[in-house]
Amino acid sequence: MSDDQTYQRPDRLLLLAEAPRALSEAASLIPVSPFLSQAPRGDGHPVLVLPGFTASDRSTRVLRRFLTGLGHDAHPWTLGQNRGPAMENLREDLAKRLEHVFYENNSRKVSLVGWSLGGVYARLLAHNFPDKIRQVITLGSPLGGNPKSTRAYPIAQRMSDRPLDSEELQDRRSLAGAPLPGVPSTSIFSKTDGIVPWQISVISQNDFSENIEVYGSHIGLGFNPSVLFAIADRLALPADEWAPFDRSGWRQLVYGQTQPETDIDRAA
Repeated sequence: MSDDQTYQRPDRLLLLAEAPRALSEAASLIPVSPFLSQAPRGDGHPVLVLPGFTASDRSTRVLRRFLTGLGHDAHPWTLGQNRGPAMENLREDLAKRLEHVFYENNSRKVSLVGWSLGGVYARLLAHNFPDKIRQVITLGSPLGGNPKSTRAYPIAQRMSDRPLDSEELQDRRSLAGAPLPGVPSTSIFSKTDGIVPWQISVISQNDFSENIEVYGSHIGLGFNPSVLFAIADRLALPADEWAPFDRSGWRQLVYGQTQPETDIDRAA
């Protein structure tokens, strides 16, 4: 998904329901914790987690603790609040952060998990440093379309000193939505996302990329049980042995049986 089309913003009722839905998703972690504890375990490789727009590492604490408990070496991004284009030298700072995690782990490839706008930057890192990236997982990330399609656009525009639909920023979004160079990628999205329209979160599918639909809010993606399980399942795959998400058995009830058909797929 890398077009410049403006999609209809999510329904206002979905936006208004974001907070209560996210609270219910967080509360559901308690009764399902025995189930989540049985999620596939990791091999100790490093995982760098990038927060969404206006969020910081505090927002990804639950996700990182969950991954650490499964044997992953989860790292925060340590760059403070994600203010997107308003942050000076963000690309350089992210590159330095990736290199630090990479070399701190004896040059072991790093998996990236990016929530919302954090997923855009995760995919840009994978384009620029594919030799350091094991796989990329994005959560409700705006990977295509015009930025005006998202409910966060007005806030982002006020925080930025340049138009968000500028040619430079659109080029970055286009690159983020383009297929990654040999790096497996998974986009986790929700059709009931109240901030980012799901159509700009899905990616073109091939032998090393996939989409996984979940049911939940945008701001609850980082502690939605079905999202946490899917992330654990993906990160547990052995290096160089990536395979699409298995939807058989009980997973059909939670994730559905097939991946969504994207605009790019239909045009192919």
